[in-house]
Amino acid sequence: MHAWEAIQKVVDYIEDNLAQRISPEELAKVAALSPFYFQRLFSRLVKRPVNEYIKMRRLARACDILEDKTKRILDIALEHGFNSHEHFTKTFKGAFGITPMEYRNHPVRLNQIIKPDLLLDYTLVDEDVPLITENIVLEISRKRIDAPELFIGLSGPVLVSEQTPLGETTGIDVPGLLWDRFHKQKAHIKGIKTGGMELAVSTMGENDGAFTYFAGASAMPGTTAYDDYVTWELAAAKYVVCSIEAESFEELTTSALGKSMKYLFGVWLPKHNISIQPFSAEKYISASPEVCKMELWVMPVPANQMEK
Repeated sequence: MHAWEAIQKVVDYIEDNLAQRISPEELAKVAALSPFYFQRLFSRLVKRPVNEYIKMRRLARACDILEDKTKRILDIALEHGFNSHEHFTKTFKGAFGITPMEYRNHPVRLNQIIKPDLLLDYTLVDEDVPLITENIVLEISRKRIDAPELFIGLSGPVLVSEQTPLGETTGIDVPGLLWDRFHKQKAHIKGIKTGGMELAVSTMGENDGAFTYFAGASAMPGTTAYDDYVTWELAAAKYVVCSIEAESFEELTTSALGKSMKYLFGVWLPKHNISIQPFSAEKYISASPEVCKMELWVMPVPANQMEK
């Protein structure tokens, strides 16, 4: 068994026992490692200490229950391993910047710590070969757009420190809020193509501390920006495309997207020595009960530009 497989076994065990008291010593036995080596290896592969990881996964699970107002917050806290209402509230606010009661009364999208899939860090697939992992199917291919694709929507700045790497920071999901705002206004936006595809774009600027996020949908030819709405064009060019399928739209836009982004940007592109233009686009292909699918589009930098 590889070291990452031992830690993945522990991650799976934690997920099945979040409501129970779990000690590092118990988890070391699951991994068949010494407590000292286990904790060092877990922190290295999961990117956070084991006790902190357990706490953040308990918070993520509790968030799913908080919207049920028939359940007392104290009961939710106790069911998820917190010893008091006060302890739960302090931990929740420290992670997300709001209290459980504030979240319950005014639900917002939150960045949560997702369960990692360590297989993705140690597997390299060829182009056009599907990679099947826990509840996700992803495939990387090359595609070309012969004519520019136009979109219209909303955009705004997002602090890198508060948003990325996806799944490793907590707090309010700012792009999610932008999507909520866009969907409320979508029916009244001029130029939107009926039945058109939705698109998100993250663009890095000169300031490495922030990026610009765009949330929008396909636009009719000739559509121009107006009021608070902006246009964005996916240029005619060659792209590397990561296709992602998941079991539900919620999973597609959270854990599946986060894991696929880490794989594409952290493993696949570096292993192939591919540099890209400073943006990535997310095309939402299908959100039906039968197929929940999206694509990550990135534009490679030509080799002659890399040499300059």
